[in-house]
Amino acid sequence: MNASRWMLTAAVCTALAACGGSPDQASQQQASAGKPAAPATAAPAAAASATAPIGIDIAGMDTTVRPGDNFFDYTNGTWLKNTAIPADRSSTGAFLKLYETAQKRTAALIEQAGKSNPAEGTHARKIADYYAAYMDTQAIDKAGLTPLKPMLSAIDGIHSRDGLAKVLGSRLRADVDPINATHFHTDHLFGLFVTKGLDEASLNIAYLLQGGLAMPSRDYYLSDDPAMKGFRDKYRDYVTALLKQAGAKDPAADARTVLALETKIAQAQTSLVDSQDVHKADNLWSMRDFAKKAPGLDWAAYFKAAGLSDLKQIDVWQPHAVTGLSRLVASQPLSAWKTLLRFHTLDRYASLLPKPYADLAFDFHARTLQGVPQQRPRAKNAIDATSTDLGDAVGRIYVKQYFPASSKAEVETMVKNIVHAFDQRIDTLAWMAPATRAKAHEKIKTLRVSVGYPDTWVDDSSLTIKPDDALGNHLRAEAFEYAYQKSKIGKPVDLGEWWMTPQTVNAVNLPLQNALNFPAAILGAPFFDPKADPAANYGSIGAVIGHEISHSFDNTGAEFNAQGKLSNWWTPEDLKHFQQATGKLVKQYDQYQALPGLHVNGEQTLGENIADVSGLTAALAAYHASLGGKPAPVIDGLTGDQRFFIAFGQTWRSKMRDAAIRQRINTDVHAPAPFRAETVRNLDAWYKAFDVKPDEKLYLDPAQRVKIW
Repeated sequence: MNASRWMLTAAVCTALAACGGSPDQASQQQASAGKPAAPATAAPAAAASATAPIGIDIAGMDTTVRPGDNFFDYTNGTWLKNTAIPADRSSTGAFLKLYETAQKRTAALIEQAGKSNPAEGTHARKIADYYAAYMDTQAIDKAGLTPLKPMLSAIDGIHSRDGLAKVLGSRLRADVDPINATHFHTDHLFGLFVTKGLDEASLNIAYLLQGGLAMPSRDYYLSDDPAMKGFRDKYRDYVTALLKQAGAKDPAADARTVLALETKIAQAQTSLVDSQDVHKADNLWSMRDFAKKAPGLDWAAYFKAAGLSDLKQIDVWQPHAVTGLSRLVASQPLSAWKTLLRFHTLDRYASLLPKPYADLAFDFHARTLQGVPQQRPRAKNAIDATSTDLGDAVGRIYVKQYFPASSKAEVETMVKNIVHAFDQRIDTLAWMAPATRAKAHEKIKTLRVSVGYPDTWVDDSSLTIKPDDALGNHLRAEAFEYAYQKSKIGKPVDLGEWWMTPQTVNAVNLPLQNALNFPAAILGAPFFDPKADPAANYGSIGAVIGHEISHSFDNTGAEFNAQGKLSNWWTPEDLKHFQQATGKLVKQYDQYQALPGLHVNGEQTLGENIADVSGLTAALAAYHASLGGKPAPVIDGLTGDQRFFIAFGQTWRSKMRDAAIRQRINTDVHAPAPFRAETVRNLDAWYKAFDVKPDEKLYLDPAQRVKIW
C-alpha cells in the first residue's frame, strides 16, 4: 500500500521529550565549565563500572562549549566539525543514520525477493518486479512519454470549462503530505483526505484540501525575500527547460504562463498557520453547497470524474482557498490551465521518465531548492519508491526479519511507563480544575498505542505490478491508494489503522483516533538499544514516545476529547492558563534565527514545540520511576540525568544545507533540529544537572520556563 496513507497527524520528523523531579537529582553535583558533571555523592562502585553500553556518543561532544550556552553544540560539536553532508543529501544526522539502516534492510529484502523467484501475485513477486522495472532505464528511455499519453491527450482535449473540470476531477488523488497533513502542497488542484469526521463519533468522511503548486509552498511565490525571488527565477528556467524537452513550441512563454497562474493559486491558498486551526477546518458542505459557496468550477463534473458524485457531503478544510481556486478555474484562460496541467504532469512523474527529464527535475527540486549537489544512485531511489508504493507489502516482510517480539515488548513497556508518568503529572498541575483534570485522565486512559506494525494489513491483491513498466506501476499504485481511501468513506472508523509503514523512520499521533503509531524502523540504534543504559533510551526514543503522547494535549490535540471528537473539555480559566503558557513558547521560538534574517515561526511550530517540552518532561519522570528508588549509576563520569539530556541532544544531531533550512522554515511545522535540542532550557532538572548559571545564553528565569503538562 502506498505510504502516503495519512490523516490529521502530528509527526515526529525530527522530535523528542523529557523532565521531572526525582531523588537522584538531589545527589547530582553541578557541571563545571567545559566538563561533564560528576555526582556530589559518589555512586556505588559497582554502578560506576556498569558494563552496559552507555548509549551516547561522548566522542562526538564538544565539552569546551558550556551546556548552558549552546546545548546542541555541547552534545554534538565534535561531530558537527568532523561530519560532511553526503553529496546526494540535503542533510545528515541521527535520523539519517536510522533511515540508512532501514534502507539497507529493505534493499536486502528486495534482493532476496528477486533471487527467490517468487510466485506470481505474492508480495515478494510484486516487490521484485517493481524494483526491477524502476531500475530498467533502457525500457524507461524507450517508452519516452508514452505512459503519460492518456493524461496528456486528455489535457489536449480540453475545449470547455466542463472539460477542464472533468480533467481536474480525474486527477484528484489521496497523497497528502505525511508530515504536514493539513498542508496539501501538490500539483493537483485539490487533495483528498479520508478519516473520521471532526464532529463524527464513528464514521469516516471525505476532506478536500488545497493544492495546485509545484514549488514547496505559497511563500516561494509570494515572499519578497531575495532568496525566494531567486528561486522563482530558477523555477521559470526549469519550467522552460522541461517543456522544451517535451517539444513545446514556445516553452519560455509557457513558463511565464505557468508561473503567473501558480502565483494566483498561491494567493488564493490559506497559510500554513491557518491550515492548522481545526476550528477553521470544520466545514461540512453538502454537494449542492459547492456551486453556491465556490462558484466557477463545474463541481458536478468534477466530482463525477473523481468518483465522488454519490457523496452527500464533504468537509472543506480550507474554504477560502477552495472558493478562490474555483474562481480561478472560471477566470483564467483555458490555454493557461492546459499549459499548467501539461507541466504538472511532466514534473510530477519526471523521475520515471527518460533521463533528460529526471535530470532536469533533480537539478531544480534537489540541487536548487535543497542545495543537494549530486544525484543519489538510482538503486537507492528504487528502494524508496518500492517501499513507498508497496508500503505494506514491504512492511510485512520487514518486521518478520528485523523486529523481534522482544524489542516490541521492551518498547511497549517503555511506552506504558511514559504514559503512566504523563498521567501522574496531570495530578501535579495546580492550575488545572478538577473537571478538566478528569477529562485529561480519561483521554490518557483511552489512548491507543501501537508499536512496530499494524495488527491488520491492507489487501493489495488487486494492484498489478509489471517488471517492465516503471511509470505504469507507480500510476497504478496511486490509483489503488485513491480507491482504497474512497472505499473507507462512510464506513466505520478503524481505530487501529496505521498511517505509517513499519519501515518508516518516524512516529505519529492521530488525534481523531486518539492513537499513536511507532513504526519498527525508528525503534533502533541510536534511538533505542535494548542493551544500552536506560538513561540513553529514555532520553532518546523515550522522548520521542513522550513527544507523541504529548501531541494528544498540544494546541491541536487538546481540542479533541477521549473519543477523538472535536470538543472543548476545558474550563475557561484552564484554557486561559494553557494559552498563556503556549504564548510564551511562541515568543521563545520566534527569537530563534535559522539563517541570517530568517527566523523560526513560533506559531507555525507551536504544536511540535509543546510536544517537545511536555514529552521531554514525561520521559524524564518515567526514567526516574524506572530506577525503582535507587540512585542512577554514574557512567564515564556522567550522572543519569546528564546522560538522559545528552541523549536527547544527540537525537537531534543534524547538519543541513542552507537551502533545505529555508525550505523547512517555510513549509514545516517542526523547528530545525538545533532549536529542538534547546528544549532543555525549559526544564528545571537540566539546570541542576549541568549547573547552568544566569550568565549563560540559554538560561531562562524560572518564571519564563515553559511548563505546560
